[in-house]
Amino acid sequence: MNDPTPDRVFDPDDVGPRGRYQLLTSLVVPRPIGWLSTWSADGSANLAPFSYFAALAASPMLVGASIGIRSTGPKDTLVNVRHRRAFCVNVVTEPQLEAMNVTAATVPPDVDEFRLAGLEVASAEVVDAPFVASCPAVLECELFREIDLGEAPNVLVLGRVRRVRLGSGLPLLEGGHLVDPSALRPVGRLGGWAYGMPGEVRIIPRPR
Repeated sequence: MNDPTPDRVFDPDDVGPRGRYQLLTSLVVPRPIGWLSTWSADGSANLAPFSYFAALAASPMLVGASIGIRSTGPKDTLVNVRHRRAFCVNVVTEPQLEAMNVTAATVPPDVDEFRLAGLEVASAEVVDAPFVASCPAVLECELFREIDLGEAPNVLVLGRVRRVRLGSGLPLLEGGHLVDPSALRPVGRLGGWAYGMPGEVRIIPRPR
């Protein structure tokens, strides 16, 4: 009888930074994309996607994005959040995938990613940040806390959601505030350059 093929076991310390990134981002999937929009100090609009993003709490409503720091310094988004104490999270949907990908480009701070991707800018209602006017779901956030992640070249930015903006074409399910996922059609980030498109939605009640 042949022995089964042994499992491949990786020690994160042995595979290097690139290997760690590839393993983590191809296994923790699909990940929501935090498409963060901010104003710079001089009033320029900035828009960039982050897939180290999550919902963290409901009361108060908190979301978090882990933002990388380059060898040359913090990314523009982090600089702007620190200055304005605010940002918006634009929920990436299937029709916006290509535009979101355009805004992932590394460009100088004075380049307006909204204009680069052909997107209209709108101003948030209660926080000092812009948002994607055509986005069907937007979270207006004020900076709640910034957490240093130690040796990681990342900073975890926590935002307190002050307003939830939903487009008129995005219905809520009857009897509450659940957004209809088949109407939202959110995009999830997979490993590498791969994204998960909306597919079959299964409703499975939780056991009591």
